[in-house]
Amino acid sequence: MICSSSSKISRQAACTHCVYRLIQATAVIFYWTWNYKKFTVYKGKKGTEVVPTEMQLTVCEPTTEAVVIMDPPRADGFLESSCAASLDGNVDTANDSSEEESTGEREEDIAVHNEAASSTKMTEVPAEQASNTQTVNTQRPNSLSVPAAADPGLWTSQGDTEVKLRMGDSGVAAETPLTIHQMFTSAVQRFGDVTALGWKEGEQQKSLNYRDYYQNCRIAAKSFLKLGLERYHGVGILGFNSPEWFMADIGAIFAGGFAVGIYTTNSPEACQYVAENCKANIIVVENHKQLQKILQVEDKLPHLKAIIQYKDALKEKRPNLYSWAEFMELGRHEPDAPLDVIISSQKPNQCCTLIYTSGTTGQPKGVMLSHDNLTWTALSISIHLKLTEAPEAQEVVVSYLPLSHIAAQMVDIWSTMKVGGATYFAQPDALKGSLVNTLKEVHPTVFMGVPRVWEKMQEKMKSVGAKSSTVRRKVAAWAKDVGLQTNLTKMNQNGAVSHTPLTYRVAKKLVFKKVRKALGLERCKKCFTGAAPITKDTLEFFLSLDIPLYELYGMSESSGPHTISLPDAYRLTSCGVELPGCKTKLHNRDEEGNGEICFWGRHVFMGYLNMPEKTEEALDAEGWLHSGDLGKHDQNKFLYITGRIKELIITAGGENIPPVPIEDAVKEAVPLISNAMLIGDKRKFLSMLLTVKVKTFWTWFDQMCVCPLKSWREMK
Repeated sequence: MICSSSSKISRQAACTHCVYRLIQATAVIFYWTWNYKKFTVYKGKKGTEVVPTEMQLTVCEPTTEAVVIMDPPRADGFLESSCAASLDGNVDTANDSSEEESTGEREEDIAVHNEAASSTKMTEVPAEQASNTQTVNTQRPNSLSVPAAADPGLWTSQGDTEVKLRMGDSGVAAETPLTIHQMFTSAVQRFGDVTALGWKEGEQQKSLNYRDYYQNCRIAAKSFLKLGLERYHGVGILGFNSPEWFMADIGAIFAGGFAVGIYTTNSPEACQYVAENCKANIIVVENHKQLQKILQVEDKLPHLKAIIQYKDALKEKRPNLYSWAEFMELGRHEPDAPLDVIISSQKPNQCCTLIYTSGTTGQPKGVMLSHDNLTWTALSISIHLKLTEAPEAQEVVVSYLPLSHIAAQMVDIWSTMKVGGATYFAQPDALKGSLVNTLKEVHPTVFMGVPRVWEKMQEKMKSVGAKSSTVRRKVAAWAKDVGLQTNLTKMNQNGAVSHTPLTYRVAKKLVFKKVRKALGLERCKKCFTGAAPITKDTLEFFLSLDIPLYELYGMSESSGPHTISLPDAYRLTSCGVELPGCKTKLHNRDEEGNGEICFWGRHVFMGYLNMPEKTEEALDAEGWLHSGDLGKHDQNKFLYITGRIKELIITAGGENIPPVPIEDAVKEAVPLISNAMLIGDKRKFLSMLLTVKVKTFWTWFDQMCVCPLKSWREMK
């Protein structure tokens, strides 16, 4: 070591530094010499290395046999994933430090050499199948140890990255995490011969039991692999609800890809963005119309390898374009081993599904949902709603809402699978009038409708009622009054009514049962509404007919519902209470108790694909999901939505005004108003845009005005 400083002081400092480094080097040499006998030689593919004999390396070798899933260990309330290190590119290992090793000993090792590896304990999320574990009794000095991979965080923006699960210490939140495949195989074991899917082909009713459903999903997965589906790449699905939609979705997950629903109303450019963002290798379309959207942008999709059309005959022949039958034939005779290897490597905290948001403030965001997001939320829903398991009393649902939305997926696919329920598919023109016909044929036990569906039913029933005789109208009005008062009493007493009035029993026999039968809801125990706000008028209308609509609230980012109303726990205009294992926080509450609604639980998403900035906006440092919605709790912990943070109107005078309560009050006070929009941002005054219900308006106008014309309608 040479000291060549120009001044006396600098030379002294440099020499001191050299002496310090010499002592440090001597200490390292002494450490190696003293511990030499503790080291053995590990031979790998890349040569020979010295490794510590006292460090235990866990080598996980996937087994092909079915084994019992073990409850994973937990740390600090979170489930952590072990990122296995690789020795010499040959042996996968995980840190398995002895719990008896004292903190002082670890600190001493670090002091000896500042490149010591971290001794943080990692726990592994159970893979699809358990592993045979071998212990390699080797030792390696800290300076040569492979650094432990960083602990997974609560969120990520990378599709191939694992996350921590928000595990609880007890109850539903502490349930063992499962992959989609594990939940499906459990359903097959319990409900193998039970009907899983039902649909109509022409006038013929067809069905598939759980065992055949599972096998078809495996065949689809093998076909995807044969077509070149890569791990963590997307399979886009563009079409109306069908058995093929379900099989493509689950098959993509089994094969290690991402299931990606695409809205059927998307333009070719919107389809291109989604396919490009998820690096879609394969796109499954319903018919020729949807196929044309993809063909228009095919040249702009570098990852696309094949297109499959699952309805109607192909109108053209192209390379890598397949009918559904041709597609399924590709994997029918393929060996199971490659697929099983992929399935066994999957973990609950890995992404399996992408839900693309509407993108009202920019391009759509790909919401990454893990296996655990879906399987755990399905479990929590089944417990919260007290869904019955097949075959004693099978739950039945009708699939008609867009499956590119998480609400439809959670109801139609995952929650139903959890309890061995049956999903029946509506016709593509369901929302144009055929839905009620399907309901009458299927008789669902659970029905989910968006507000517009309930509003259309309300309008139709009012229209039919207006054509009835005077006596029928009076009986219906009396029954509705009895029904509303009785059900409001039940609601306020949380369903615990000791005596049902005679008038209610009469009204039920004369009116309510007939209405339910006309709608196909005579077996339906729970009718839900969600995905958008619903008016109090519509809620009261159905409540008066003895059909309570239970509101639910959530987001794509919360794997669907966060709160759900129940028959024994609901309030009009409230979104209900949290699912078991979930928590709600109201951030920055004002004097009236309104704050931003924040979610916590295992249903909270992993992050937005390839959008780290947007992910950090949605999730705070503690892992709470910020909804952007304003809400408050009543004294019984029922959640009410009071507005949107971004909807707040700030007047020219600096006053903050939430528009939703004012808009709702106006619509409630004046029933002929269909929509109200408050305006006043940066203005001196507030104004409002209004739209009216056309038929209601002209009826009211005739009654309120006097005119020589026979009817004001003649002026239209």
